[in-house]
Amino acid sequence: MGKQKQQVISRFFAPKPKINDSSTPPTAPPSSSSPISSPKISATVSFSPAKRKLLSSHLTSSPKRPKLSPHTQNPIPTPSVHQKFLEKLLEPSPGIPQPSSTQSSIPKKYTPLEQQVLDLKNKYPDVLLMIEVGYKYRFFGEDAEIAARVLRIYAHMDHNFMTASVPTFRLNVHVRRLVSAGYKVGVVKQTETAAIKAHGDNKTGPFCRGLSALYTKATMEAAQDVGGREEGCGGESNYLCCVVDKSVLLENADRGFDTRIGFIGVEISTGDVVYSEFDDVFLRSGLEAVVLSLSPAELLLGDPLSKQTEKLLLTYAGHYSNVRVERASRDCFNDGGALAEVMSLYENMAEAKAEDSEKEVGWTEHGNNHLDIEGIMNMPDLAMQALALTIRHLKQFRLEKILCLGASFRTFSSNMEMNLSANTLQQLEVLRNNSNGLESGSLLHVMNYTLTVSGSRLLRHWVTHPLCDRNMISARLDAVSEIAESVGSYRASQNVGSIDEENSDVAIVQPDFYSLLSTVLTNLGRSPDIQRGITRIFHRTATASEFISVIQAILHAGKQFQQLHAEDEHNNKKVRAKTVRSVLLKKLIFTVSSSSVVGNAVKLLSTLNKEAAERGDLANLIVIHNDQFQGVASSRKAVQLAKEKLDSLICLYRKQLKMHNLEFMSVSGNTHLIELPADVRVPVNWVKVNSTKKTTRYHPPEVLTALDQLSLANEELMVISRAAWDNFLRGFEKYYAEFQAVVQALAALDCLHSLACLSKNKNYVRPVFVDDSEPVQIHISSGHHPMESIVR
Repeated sequence: MGKQKQQVISRFFAPKPKINDSSTPPTAPPSSSSPISSPKISATVSFSPAKRKLLSSHLTSSPKRPKLSPHTQNPIPTPSVHQKFLEKLLEPSPGIPQPSSTQSSIPKKYTPLEQQVLDLKNKYPDVLLMIEVGYKYRFFGEDAEIAARVLRIYAHMDHNFMTASVPTFRLNVHVRRLVSAGYKVGVVKQTETAAIKAHGDNKTGPFCRGLSALYTKATMEAAQDVGGREEGCGGESNYLCCVVDKSVLLENADRGFDTRIGFIGVEISTGDVVYSEFDDVFLRSGLEAVVLSLSPAELLLGDPLSKQTEKLLLTYAGHYSNVRVERASRDCFNDGGALAEVMSLYENMAEAKAEDSEKEVGWTEHGNNHLDIEGIMNMPDLAMQALALTIRHLKQFRLEKILCLGASFRTFSSNMEMNLSANTLQQLEVLRNNSNGLESGSLLHVMNYTLTVSGSRLLRHWVTHPLCDRNMISARLDAVSEIAESVGSYRASQNVGSIDEENSDVAIVQPDFYSLLSTVLTNLGRSPDIQRGITRIFHRTATASEFISVIQAILHAGKQFQQLHAEDEHNNKKVRAKTVRSVLLKKLIFTVSSSSVVGNAVKLLSTLNKEAAERGDLANLIVIHNDQFQGVASSRKAVQLAKEKLDSLICLYRKQLKMHNLEFMSVSGNTHLIELPADVRVPVNWVKVNSTKKTTRYHPPEVLTALDQLSLANEELMVISRAAWDNFLRGFEKYYAEFQAVVQALAALDCLHSLACLSKNKNYVRPVFVDDSEPVQIHISSGHHPMESIVR
């Protein structure tokens, strides 16, 4: 019996079929007498069409430049091993027939959501979009691949797009990580809720979605939802700098200048606006000093730009700097278009204020804006072009209003301050050390004893722009000396009052100034950044809890400093408060503790419910009084009526079921349930929600209708409450200049306190200036370099 043939159990183990080539005749089988020759081994290598196309293009074409990312304009990195594996995995097998050209020309069928994604990407091609879908934010297409690489999340194919997602409650974290990587991130939210959608015209279509916010490094801290938390930023400034230039005339070129530069620097989260226009040399040392002093997080280049200017800026924004660069054409500003752009912004703002009587009153009350705008109109031509480009750039973030406040504008250098060169800042290690480029070990680090974030930012400006006016230097030294003298000398608990019998007045010795100042600054250091908080309120991006904490911090500081200059009638006798001697300190303290600031702070806080703000309860946030916010009041009444109507239905079911103790109950988020024994019969139209072994829970149709009406009323209340909160923040605009002055005064007090602490710790003494009639001289006795302590 012959050997049984083994059965092939898989096609992978089956012998390959022999292919007869018709072009060559079959060879005769070898005879048994012929010697056995070694078989001829031949190999055939085949490539897929995609590989053949790639190979041919690689062999024939010249080397191509690396592909640039549409988001950051940086070269796209080499694909990782994981990406190569995915490409290999998704490549079609050679044995599978490739689709013909007629099949590939068939248009793809997109889902309604995918069609929305396509429309949004066409509208915002340079933005990395995070699209809200349910309880997640999803990325699509190339955005999903970028998110997977930066956020270390999983991306996969879904219908026609590669997609990735993150949960909604992690929006803040993921937006910051993407922005830190240099991307412009846009958040697309659903503009309607399920309850409103069910009662609207879009019942069967997808949720309406729209771009709600844009985020970049310079706009992050001022933005809504994710700003104001200072994660990874601290006290560092995030300036947006716009730079333009033009060639100078020949007579200026004889002095070594070959170009004229105009720039605008905007710190959007604090409201600081710096501008300048100056002639610069071929190496752009003047522009380099500006960049090193401001350390911008974003650069806006006004094309066309000279090669030397562009080279310097792009060198600063190198690959490791993480500085974002964006370009904007300024061709439209050649014939006075820049001034028209700026004027249109101010005209629109004036019209918006004129529409509302309250805001019109606020405009006239604090009415030196006309003079401020005139000052802006007198800016040099190139600086005006940079301002117009910045306005156009910030409009997409809805943050351009910060450029309407002329009081926030200041020149980069003035006659009262020294203008340090870039070489000076670097060689003297004023801002960064020369070892590793960090702030630790620099002059600023040695001098910084500030207790608040805003004070730290102001001290940086003081260090990089030393005073050169004798009167201003003396005023600052007087303030520092007075604070230093009071260190360790206060006896607040032993302060007593003494009666002056001659004048029949009461002389009150106030608590020690240093004790009061250090207490106020320490409390402010524990509070959120009030300078950024005030500006976020102006941008209408602040939360209710943030608003209350910032205004309360300013109110507390004002009331504390009022003790130093209080004048009141006490038992028909005038009370004279013992106050400070320094003129600068008096000015700063009066700015912080003026009765106008304290009164406005109390007025603003009385409009908000603190408990509701802490809970994030926007519906109960506004305190209604003096016939204000009537829309909120009527919506709250509608919600209350809907609740009462829903609760009253229990009486109907008690009679219907003859159960006098019947009550509504809630289980697992389902409210107003009627729980009955399992053997009790109910009407057919009652909806069974859930059940146990012995009981069953129902929703009667009347309850479902009432719940639907209550949900709709709540949604309408939220919409009206959100609009009321926005109007409340809009009304803060008339107080912004006053509160911003308070914040700047507190920052100056912090810097003076820091210099006083430095002088006590390092045993520094006050310099003595010679008279103008005496010869110029400098005499130092037993001095040492401030950086000596670090070197030791």
